[in-house]
Amino acid sequence: MNFTVIICTFMRPKPLLNLLKSIKEQKVYPNEILIIDGSLNEETKKVLQENNFSNLKYFLVAQSDRGLTRQRNYGISRASVQSEIICFLDDDTILKENYFEEILKTYSIFPNALGVGGYINNEVKWEKVLNDYQPNHNEFVFDGWKRKDGSRFIVRKKLGLDTNAQPGFLPEFSNGRSIGFLPPSGKIYEVEQLMGGVSSFKKSVFSSFQFSTYFQGYGLYEDADFTLRLSKTGKLYVNTNAQLGHFHDQSGRPNKFQYGKMVVRNGWYVWRVKYSNPSLKSKFKWHAIILLLTLIRLGNVFNTNKKKEAFTEALGRTAGWLSLFLNKPNIIK
Repeated sequence: MNFTVIICTFMRPKPLLNLLKSIKEQKVYPNEILIIDGSLNEETKKVLQENNFSNLKYFLVAQSDRGLTRQRNYGISRASVQSEIICFLDDDTILKENYFEEILKTYSIFPNALGVGGYINNEVKWEKVLNDYQPNHNEFVFDGWKRKDGSRFIVRKKLGLDTNAQPGFLPEFSNGRSIGFLPPSGKIYEVEQLMGGVSSFKKSVFSSFQFSTYFQGYGLYEDADFTLRLSKTGKLYVNTNAQLGHFHDQSGRPNKFQYGKMVVRNGWYVWRVKYSNPSLKSKFKWHAIILLLTLIRLGNVFNTNKKKEAFTEALGRTAGWLSLFLNKPNIIK
């Protein structure tokens, strides 16, 4: 298959170079690599001029096209007409050498797939267990694998606020388990959400769908919005053999107050994209989880070293939640 890789970047020349070096080692090399740069300087451009990569095209965008969703749409509009698949990668990832090979293989196995996601392999430690294994309260088990559960899910279990939905599917009260809760089993799983920075889609879907410009700048949850809308029309999959590492670079990220506010407001937006009229019970659970997670983040002031970050994010979450009663986001159809 002829495929294009789009990498949207902002002020991260060194991580981007590391990613491109891993692309250079791929068993299947892209027909086209588009770098869509929203940087405020030319450091990224200089790095690319000093290092040669085949099939690479560089675009430094103006203010009007800056921001993750705008840059993705900009890249899509400039992809080759011969391209059948468009892959998106975060600029702070590094690929295993068979990443693209496995992504393309999935489209061959499932010709009906509208999108295929890769699998981040460096964030969670998983262990294989017997099929009848009974997890304790701080473990999560799925498909014969176990991992430690985060504190927020442990507390949610105790309060009856956990979800029974499979990872990658959104329950009616939102706040489900992401595809990060799928194990490294080597299997391909059907999902309704993909992570944008490790995703791919048939180019044909972009004749009807675009990334929403509601999500400004950093674009938190823009991938959930796009894939939840897309999954209403067809199938999405995650191939756990298409592996890469995600090395969260802090440059280009919003401050913690703005991040906390986005978590709540963007989370509400994505929830209502999927469920425009949720039940009263689901509304109660959504708000209860938001308040619970805010309290947990506030508690991190006392049990982590990053006290200022925890406090600032908790304030942002609180401001975001209160703002919903005065000014709810408008859903862009």
